[in-house]
Amino acid sequence: MDALSTLLQQTQHLTDTRYYGVNFSGDWAYSITSSDAVYFYLVQSGSFHISIGEMSRKIYAGDMVMIPNAHKHVCYALGHHGDDAKPLDKASLNCSQGVVDASEDGSLKVQLILVECHYDKELLLPLLSALPAILPEHDDMHESRFKALDEAVGFIILESEYERLGKLAMINLWASIVLVECLRTHIESLPKTSDSWLLAMKDLHLSKALTVMHGKPNHSWSTHELANEAGMSRSSFTQRFKETVGVPPLSYLTDYRLRLAARHLRLHQNSIGQISEMVGYASNSTFSQAFKRVYGMSPKVYQQQYSPSCSR
Repeated sequence: MDALSTLLQQTQHLTDTRYYGVNFSGDWAYSITSSDAVYFYLVQSGSFHISIGEMSRKIYAGDMVMIPNAHKHVCYALGHHGDDAKPLDKASLNCSQGVVDASEDGSLKVQLILVECHYDKELLLPLLSALPAILPEHDDMHESRFKALDEAVGFIILESEYERLGKLAMINLWASIVLVECLRTHIESLPKTSDSWLLAMKDLHLSKALTVMHGKPNHSWSTHELANEAGMSRSSFTQRFKETVGVPPLSYLTDYRLRLAARHLRLHQNSIGQISEMVGYASNSTFSQAFKRVYGMSPKVYQQQYSPSCSR
């Protein structure tokens, strides 16, 4: 199994998927603010702009784009600047689907499907924050490697037109598939000069080490063992890993283990002792000390913050 597959197998947890049919005409602009959601836009007709911070891009009919990691983005009509954008009123829609009709003169200008997926921020954010604001990137939108997205567009349009059993489950699976397609295509297209840590995912040697770390986080890996997995000397491996990923191999492993531990603590499905073993710590005290250094509190206190009684 490759490095991206083993990482996503542990961390890809898209939840609470919702989709909306959106029709706009006239001079319109709206904003969406969310710190823990991935958005997919499938444009059926018309063109408009998406703005994230200082970056703005024109989206055309037939495009499918993903916004992986934006606290706020603004969509607005051509000729509009988006300065007076109002929040998109999703609360007035049904829980899982609906139509927002903001037409002013009755003539349809833009028709799109918006898919919103929430995710486990603690696990996925390091991955998504390394991505561009919008995927596919503009230069890649019409490359042949994105043909899979053309099929995805057709599927979601068809699925949204009919009320069938398991509809939301299918759309959630669709979002997961499109997420992986966008991720792997972006990683495959990274130049060797890129400063993105994702470059390690396609590095012939580093990817082997990442694969075993993601696949067996409970193993007591040493730098020497990881170097052997990578097929490199210890010193060359350590230097190359740090230059590419930004941290030494065992620091990356520790961070990954603790993120997994945090998720297990939030789920309340295992005891702290069991979680300690699952993420590769020999004792509860060692695990507790490592966890407190990163999260500023003990695993027990962290878990209590996410107890069912606290969420009510």
